[in-house]
Amino acid sequence: MTPSDAPQSRWSDLDRPPLNVPALRRGLLRPGSLWTALDVVESTGSTNTDLAARAAGLAEGTVLVAEEQTAGRGRLERTWTAPARSGLFFSVYLTPGDVPAERWGWLPLLTGVAAATGLARAAGVDMALKWPNDLLVSVDGEERKTGGILAERAGDGVVIGIGLNVSLRADELPAPTAASLALAGAVSTDRETLLRGVLRSLEHWYGLWRDADGDAAASGVQEAYAAGCATLGKAVRAQLPGDRTLTGEAVAVDGDGRLVLATDGGPREPVSAGDIVHLRGAAGGLT
Repeated sequence: MTPSDAPQSRWSDLDRPPLNVPALRRGLLRPGSLWTALDVVESTGSTNTDLAARAAGLAEGTVLVAEEQTAGRGRLERTWTAPARSGLFFSVYLTPGDVPAERWGWLPLLTGVAAATGLARAAGVDMALKWPNDLLVSVDGEERKTGGILAERAGDGVVIGIGLNVSLRADELPAPTAASLALAGAVSTDRETLLRGVLRSLEHWYGLWRDADGDAAASGVQEAYAAGCATLGKAVRAQLPGDRTLTGEAVAVDGDGRLVLATDGGPREPVSAGDIVHLRGAAGGLT
């Protein structure tokens, strides 16, 4: 797929214009910026897959955006699809080589903080994080998923993908628990504004984390994640590898980025991987 350097001359939905690539490059590829290259393709299977395949020759700060993803991936091999130009589907390549590898697990959580804070400013919508990598908004008083993050080791670094529903209408949602920024009352659904907001926020938080040698506490990332995490304080069910299930209250995110559960009659237990379900309670419905 050849990257597009200019807006397409036609599109099927006048409410969903293509991205203006030259304008994005002018705004993001500045001297001294983290972002070094930005391409937009009309359609691809997965931007994560594409960047990972090219990782050996990539510079840090490479950004790949797709107007449409036909085989987008989430955690646990779930698929992520949406109409063309209805959202933001992009991946970035980061090489934090001077940060101890055992701290790289914070990168998807850090990206969640960056996306939530960047979107809150750019879209004017309150965002929340569901551990470990979902972006939530409120629609009719109910928390719903509007985006997700997937990080993968590739080459000497990490490819981090973000998928975000921006202008999806109710009849286009893939599931009743999904949402879009438009349905959450965003003051702006201009995708160029949103993409710039997320990437500038990611540059800020990544810089703080890297300057602190990947120490999530010293960089402020751990505190910011906890402050924006809707999972904390909720009763949850964790579906763990090996068909194990754990139920308890989510009480903390520890220094390794693990979700700590307080279980009835047992010790606090950290969860490093698994599918988390927010159980119905006073704070809201199932998420």
